[in-house]
Amino acid sequence: MRQVVLDTETTGLDPKTGHRIIEIGCVELVNRKLTGRHYHQYINPEREVDDGAIEVHGITNEFLQDKPVFAQIADEFMAFCEGAELVIHNAPFDVGFIDWELKLLRSPRWKNVAAHCSVLDTLTLAREKHPGQKNNLDALCKRYFVDNSQRDLHGALLDAEILADVYLMMTGGQTDLALALGGDSRSEEGAEGEQRDSAPGAIYRLSADRAPLPVRQATAEELEAHQEMLGLLEKSAGKHFW
Repeated sequence: MRQVVLDTETTGLDPKTGHRIIEIGCVELVNRKLTGRHYHQYINPEREVDDGAIEVHGITNEFLQDKPVFAQIADEFMAFCEGAELVIHNAPFDVGFIDWELKLLRSPRWKNVAAHCSVLDTLTLAREKHPGQKNNLDALCKRYFVDNSQRDLHGALLDAEILADVYLMMTGGQTDLALALGGDSRSEEGAEGEQRDSAPGAIYRLSADRAPLPVRQATAEELEAHQEMLGLLEKSAGKHFW
């Protein structure tokens, strides 16, 4: 099962009033394990970013001036997501923006999100599991002991990484042996392939390519001793049954 945990940042709240995507962050899960593959891109929205949005994510108009427009990154982004289940917190918001960008693109290849991916909304899932409680990402991090200490501002890739942790915990716990050892919850592979650790105090993941644990087989003598002990226990139970 391939899943892509996705988040976006935008110039404002409503694409139908002209707002655009300015950042996309994705991390890949296969069989509920982080693979280390991710997609991250800043985008020139070809318009001004609202002041209120800048207060949320800190991404300025000046920063975005030299970034590619959506049409330049659409193929790479959609190819990364194609065929996966998208895991998104408050999915209608992000999917609505992506669909709007694809509509503006008028590409014969990319119609809309639903034509290429399925979608799981973790906000809906959280509301079902915790009715009447706060279910924003920060509240879920606190509830599931996921470290979000670096989240001073919203950022698409960081939020996708955090959401991946929250999703795995919320749907049955971490499957690649998470250990709360007072260290980092995530490591991200940089452009040159180096591993960069984030904040301390969270979940450690063991590498998928680690050496397997040794398996020690019982000897013939140990198996014989085991059978003798089982025989003694059966006799004892027969004598002292009540």
